[in-house]
Amino acid sequence: MRVAAERGVPQEERKEAVAPQVTAQVTLAPAAHDDSSAAPGTGGDQGRDDVATGPAPGKAPARSAASRAAPAKGSLSKSALASLTDWDAARIFLEVVRAGSFRSAAERLTLSINAVRRRIDDFERQIGATLFTRDVHGARLTDEGALVVSAVERMEAASFELLRAGDGLAGAASGEVRVAVTEGLGTFWLAPRLVEFQQSFPNVMVDLYCAMRSADVSRHEADVAIHLSRPAALDVKLVRLGRMHLMCFASEKYLETYGTPKTIDELVKHRLVLQVADEAAANAAFATIFPGYEQRDLIAMTTNVSSANYWAVAHGAGIGVFPTYASALGGKIVPLEVDLKWSYDIWLSYHATTGRIPRVRHMIDWLVEAFNPGKYPWFKDEFIHPQQLKTVYMGEPLTHLFGGFPTEGR
Repeated sequence: MRVAAERGVPQEERKEAVAPQVTAQVTLAPAAHDDSSAAPGTGGDQGRDDVATGPAPGKAPARSAASRAAPAKGSLSKSALASLTDWDAARIFLEVVRAGSFRSAAERLTLSINAVRRRIDDFERQIGATLFTRDVHGARLTDEGALVVSAVERMEAASFELLRAGDGLAGAASGEVRVAVTEGLGTFWLAPRLVEFQQSFPNVMVDLYCAMRSADVSRHEADVAIHLSRPAALDVKLVRLGRMHLMCFASEKYLETYGTPKTIDELVKHRLVLQVADEAAANAAFATIFPGYEQRDLIAMTTNVSSANYWAVAHGAGIGVFPTYASALGGKIVPLEVDLKWSYDIWLSYHATTGRIPRVRHMIDWLVEAFNPGKYPWFKDEFIHPQQLKTVYMGEPLTHLFGGFPTEGR
């Protein structure tokens, strides 16, 4: 499988479950990202692994397919097939047969070769039959394995029929979709715009779950989730939506009273208002940016909620860190030219099977468009200064987009 690396295209599809990594949003400094993943085919590969159905050198030719299909001594029993409950292992077995080797199957499935071998071993134990023989010449399909190929192909065909039937039943977009998102993006960006989705799909109920902790769709905590760091789970579909850029802001009222800082050295003479999701990460970020200073000397207020953080800064409580579009939310805040800027990639995740449900598919498509950098330039990869947003964005007034309040007359 070729992994696409462009916006709006699923980045990974892996089936080997791992413990989820909980990511934390800290608006003072970017969290560490770990984009590494094990390359397929690593980890203890020994010898050849070609799956062969012809005779090995020096051995009698194998029986024909017709004679092999007939019941033979040691053939697979119907009760063994009837007890089969692990379709995923059966699917991996079928992929090994079709790919011609364990290695090729591992590459197609984006699993390690040892993971494929373990699943095949488990599959053999489950049905009580040896499906492959391994020797110096590679892996060879047994007579019992040939019977299982036929049975699994019938299972595959039946599963496709079931999916098509399900799609027909659920063709009308209705029901509930649970969308998990970070609190700031959910409050200021998605919630005001969900009316667009509801007008298009009035029979879909949206459960918008805003929280600082990232939801894990592989554990069904949400149908669709939006993150500010790349999820670590391997068995989900990922779409990179865009990038969020952050910088320092303060209210006009605050700057009139305390002056406007131009550098980090001048910033230490001011009051800070911070949104903190992970205390340890926030402490580390503070120590990096302000070495030698105690937090009590600079921080006037902390909160875990982005809306409280924003309105505290907008009313003059201190200097805060916000996305570059923050001045469009309605408060009289202005960007500071302090050399402190951060960016977070915005990721969307969903489980492959969930993504085939029509109502969820509609939501995924709508979310991709809602973060379209071509339409909303503050989500582009490159940093655009807030003062330039009005010149590069040609859509409706920004306060209408973000659900903010107009500042005229204040």
